[in-house]
Amino acid sequence: MSDFEAKKDLVTLRINGITVQASSGETVLTVARRTGIDIPALCHHPKISSSGACRVCLVEINGVPMTSCTTHAEDKMEVITNSPYIEHLRRDMIDLILSDHPNDCMVCQKTGECELQELAYKYGIRNPIFSGERRIYSKKDGNPFIDRDMEKCILCGRCIKICDEVQGVGAIDFAYKGFDTKVCPPFEKDLNCEFCGQCVMVCPTGALTGKAWIGKGRYWKIQEVDTTCPYCGIGCNITLHISDNRIVRVTSPEDSVVNKGLLCVKGRFGYEFVSSPDRLKTPLIRKDNELHPASWEEALSYAAKRFLEIKETHGPDAIAGLSSARCTTEDNYLFQKFIRVAIGTNNVDHCARL
Repeated sequence: MSDFEAKKDLVTLRINGITVQASSGETVLTVARRTGIDIPALCHHPKISSSGACRVCLVEINGVPMTSCTTHAEDKMEVITNSPYIEHLRRDMIDLILSDHPNDCMVCQKTGECELQELAYKYGIRNPIFSGERRIYSKKDGNPFIDRDMEKCILCGRCIKICDEVQGVGAIDFAYKGFDTKVCPPFEKDLNCEFCGQCVMVCPTGALTGKAWIGKGRYWKIQEVDTTCPYCGIGCNITLHISDNRIVRVTSPEDSVVNKGLLCVKGRFGYEFVSSPDRLKTPLIRKDNELHPASWEEALSYAAKRFLEIKETHGPDAIAGLSSARCTTEDNYLFQKFIRVAIGTNNVDHCARL
């Protein structure tokens, strides 16, 4: 594209009196946040399409209230994000959401991370001014990984969109109409999907959390350690949440280079083996039909000795090597090199099915 064509695609608008340029396809919300102007939103997430479902991102455009996440920037547009009129409308939207939301922040696992809680704090909403019927669900989802508390669901649609648009599974969707609308699997059965947890990642409230996380500590008391997922050779970036020297939760940075914050069920929920009492803590050598603890030096020397004995007695083809798809490409290369060159056999394979 030429410089002339690129300039034709740019539009100039004013946001809170600041003149900014934007691409013609950008939304007002995106442009404002890029400029450093914060507009709160509960249904918007950068990984999914916009719907304007929560109405919290309302702004005044040329004097008319509009949702900034669904409105594209246009030339000569005048945008006001914080006028008294807009702030009053926005507070009412949050108030309406809170009117049908459990007031149990003190025991909610999402306390301190809940986007709705933060907006209630910002706008000083202690008790909603609106009242009426409350949605109460007695049935709990019996799936093994995700706690689905639908009384805390604000129907933002984030979980539905990321399951459909990003993961391509479509395991959940809106059901029923009006006040009875809820997010659920088909026929309201227990969730039965890949359990990647992408829905948990984008949920702005405590409606979706990991079952294994509940009661394991508040986020501000937990140490975070960035590392690499050990389950396969892709090398997804993960963050371990550690309390009392135990992993209590796994997340992934949304700006991670490899996986962009997305994880599979193993990476997000398969961490409890780390603290299993059955894990080996030292090499074991079998002597007199019993396993005895040994140092690494002793174990490696013993293994090398036995390899040589077997090779000299039965030939190199009596030995085979099985590598792992959990290792890096470099590790697997070194392993096959060891089997082919040091041992002298082509009996080498690996299992990519974990």
